[in-house]
Amino acid sequence: MKFLQHSVLPFLIVTLSLNGATLAHSYGDFLHCLSLRISNSSTISKVIYTQNNPSYSSVLNASIHNARFSTPTTPKPYAIITPRKTSHVQSTIYCSKNHGFQLRIRSGGHDVEGVSYVSQVPFVILDLVNFREVKVDTENEVAWVQSGATTGELYYGIASKTQTLGFPAGICHTIGIGGHLSGGGFGVLGRKYGLAVDHVIDAKLVDANGRVLRRKSMGEDLFWAIRGGGGNTFGVVLAWKVKLVPVPPVVTVFTVNKNLEQNATKIFNRWQYIAHKLPKDLFTTVWVMKVNSSQVGKKTVQASFRGMLLGGVDELIPLIQNEFPELGLAKENCTQMSWVQSILYFGGLPIQPVDILLNRHALPVSSVKEKTDFVREPMSETGIEGFMNMFLEEEADFAITMIEAFGGRMDEIRENELPYPHRAGILFESTYIVQWTNEADAGTYINWIRRLYSYMASYASKSPREAYYNYKDLDLGTNNIIGYTSYEQASVWGLKYFKNNFKRLVQIKTKVDPMNFFRNEQSIPPL
Repeated sequence: MKFLQHSVLPFLIVTLSLNGATLAHSYGDFLHCLSLRISNSSTISKVIYTQNNPSYSSVLNASIHNARFSTPTTPKPYAIITPRKTSHVQSTIYCSKNHGFQLRIRSGGHDVEGVSYVSQVPFVILDLVNFREVKVDTENEVAWVQSGATTGELYYGIASKTQTLGFPAGICHTIGIGGHLSGGGFGVLGRKYGLAVDHVIDAKLVDANGRVLRRKSMGEDLFWAIRGGGGNTFGVVLAWKVKLVPVPPVVTVFTVNKNLEQNATKIFNRWQYIAHKLPKDLFTTVWVMKVNSSQVGKKTVQASFRGMLLGGVDELIPLIQNEFPELGLAKENCTQMSWVQSILYFGGLPIQPVDILLNRHALPVSSVKEKTDFVREPMSETGIEGFMNMFLEEEADFAITMIEAFGGRMDEIRENELPYPHRAGILFESTYIVQWTNEADAGTYINWIRRLYSYMASYASKSPREAYYNYKDLDLGTNNIIGYTSYEQASVWGLKYFKNNFKRLVQIKTKVDPMNFFRNEQSIPPL
């Protein structure tokens, strides 16, 4: 065992309480267990990264997309496991379970609360960065995509084979498929086709007992739960089979910016009444942020009205002029491009070359806090003014709210079709984001976004105030990381994400993982 002599940290006993029982665990024993099961020494060095490994920090930080969780005081994993085959995943589960280390599962590292790679108890990370294969079958209009691939890698894989098929997932191309599909996945094709997870037709999962399951062997209850019921809860999903959707060779995107002096408030007020009623082929969104005013040294608030039509500009212009003339859309505001280029457009990136979709590190990393709302009734114009004025505050220099119209296909899918329940009757979803660079100022910016969220309470959905799991928000409530979490405690946050589907998720969790091996601050608890 040359590897153990070289790599194992000094013998370490960690003690933690798991479901009421106090257990003593040896980190050395965990590594010994894992090394024996992997056995091949050349493979071990590429799979297990301990804290004294020279590559440990680079592997840990490579998929951290929120600088809040890469500080010197952030808890670090005792080891990072980067499996290269299914048996490595099974071995990690077995050894973690038997030696008492909590397992955190990371696909792309975009968990906004760092839950996929941080824990307050001794833990190891199962990093799926090597599970990135994308296989596209254009004849049958399907693809198999592994959980460690990014949405960008999937999009690129599709576009490299066809210009007339796409996939309805999000616009951030560096997000890991595993986390994205585990929570839902809404994007610019959402009004036409629904969520990304609405198009998952099979999956490959390793459960808490190390069994490898597909849709048929896992059963329809578990297959239902993994499609939107949250990651690191029911097992490790290694790959997903997705149904691709038709897209035209040419789509048309547009951006029209309006600031407060250009009647942004009144135009947004009109937008919220009509956006969810527009044809399914038209997606629209409004991005609200602080910008420089035309008056030197002054700031204003800009509402950036953006959209995409699955069609040409000659179809888009008369449609908007008829349904939403207040916007003043002109041909010069529009650009025709391919569907895959539209992903880059909405991501704020150059649309050429499209192989930037393969760059997992194309976006800058900063500290960020995010929250979400779903709005079912139009806001008052006074309410809109108050909301926009909050962006004039100093703490909002690097803040944005992305407001996406729903309706269309989203209105046609039942709330209990999948765990994601935010369907019929939603006018729009709001995602509030604030960023900062100096971690010493974190409290100031987090306090601002909490005040913004508090302000919006009057206008957001109620009983419960709904939230989107893919923008995890630990302010909503958390589980006990050590010991038992009651249904009542978890339902404080669970009903916001899943509404009445939460009860069924708990029942399925109780059946497939009764000892709650897969757990985090907002994972579904067993009864």
